[in-house]
Amino acid sequence: MFRNIFNTFANCFKIPELKSRLLFTLGMLAVCCLMTFITIPGLNSTRLQSFFNSHSQGGAMALYNTFAGGGLERCAIGGIGIMPYISATIILQLLTAVWPRLSKLAREEGGRTKIIQYGRYLTVVLCLGWGMATAIGWEHPEKTFGEGIGRLVLFSDNHIWWYRIQTTLILTTGTMLLMWIGEQITDRGIGNGVSLIITVYILSRLPAAWQGLEDMFFPGGGATAQHQIIGAGLVMIFLLAAVIAGVVAVTQAQRKIPVQYAQRAVGRKMYAGGTSFMPLKVNYSGVMPIIFAQSILMFPGRICQMIAENTKTPFLHDNFQWLSAELGYGSPVYLTIYSLMILFFSYFWVATQFNEIQIADDLKKNGGYIPGVRPGQGTSDYLHKAMSRITLAGAIFLTIIATIPIILSQQMHIPYAVSSFFGGTSILITVGVLLDTMRQVESHLLMRHYDGFLKKGRLRGRF
Repeated sequence: MFRNIFNTFANCFKIPELKSRLLFTLGMLAVCCLMTFITIPGLNSTRLQSFFNSHSQGGAMALYNTFAGGGLERCAIGGIGIMPYISATIILQLLTAVWPRLSKLAREEGGRTKIIQYGRYLTVVLCLGWGMATAIGWEHPEKTFGEGIGRLVLFSDNHIWWYRIQTTLILTTGTMLLMWIGEQITDRGIGNGVSLIITVYILSRLPAAWQGLEDMFFPGGGATAQHQIIGAGLVMIFLLAAVIAGVVAVTQAQRKIPVQYAQRAVGRKMYAGGTSFMPLKVNYSGVMPIIFAQSILMFPGRICQMIAENTKTPFLHDNFQWLSAELGYGSPVYLTIYSLMILFFSYFWVATQFNEIQIADDLKKNGGYIPGVRPGQGTSDYLHKAMSRITLAGAIFLTIIATIPIILSQQMHIPYAVSSFFGGTSILITVGVLLDTMRQVESHLLMRHYDGFLKKGRLRGRF
């Protein structure tokens, strides 16, 4: 098997077009990684890196630092990563589903190009706000990350506004450069550029995960290991294999709805009928429910903590302090709310993005129908029920995958750098992007009559 995979990679460089695309993609991704190591002038990142290394039990900042490729802890020019662009894209997707004017524009010729342009403008606005918030967070690290970090800003208090403006502009420029690189990879490289950037940033945390894994079983300084390699090590290997296999299976899973097309005449041309199928993905919403749930749950605990610290009334202080602890990352209340929100947002995303009425109308106009189902409203109701049922399976799967790293890090005291690769957004994004990139590479190979990544050329359900 490994020999076939090696031969496949060798074949990739025998096709000139594919070779140039792969080299271009690798070069652009190397530039993205370099941006996470160039520190912004006027900041001392050493203290913040030491803090992240010693506090590895997860949380919102640790997750965001992973998506930024470690740029947040290094105070780098790519410190806010590509997330503002992704947020702008998600906002426009939701607005397209609920705002008729944008929905109409998306169906017009050239409308998609205009929506992409709107997304770039919105990215600039989000970057300016995001960058200013990040600059202030580095200015007051004890409130943003935790106590004991020390001063990160090298500017004096008289020039603090110059520091804020400079840092905001540099972070905005860095994100816009990442956005441009992502679009260039999509056009001239292999795979979806923005998704590949996030995947590379996630995989760049593997050395930290390996170090955390080594400290678990072989701690230095004569300390006793908290986990035994014979027991915990084998369980973790089995869990990792099961999670990856489950993510691949559910990402690829789909329900095929049969569609019959009747013979029809258009002008003087006669089009023959035929049988096809409509694929409904089990995990239609992808990683979006987890991102929504994590984004919302970042705030309640922090708000309660701020109220508790600033109130002088003992009753309010005690109650908000209790609420802050209950809503803390990894608590039973947090896990319960987190799971329910993932279930809710799975259905919310399907409701806003899957338009069964439009699909039923398109089938009717093209002479297509589902056998045994009335065209029009009957088809719409059938698709709604089918999608609701398979969405439940996908939502339960997402909930399980999302809670695994939290349970491992908070309940079993496994370092977050290690547990983050056992589920959650990291594994979902990585597996999904790698599968998509493999499809594109394999299509180039099969067009030139080379074998794909498997000996027979394709995996069932891949096309």
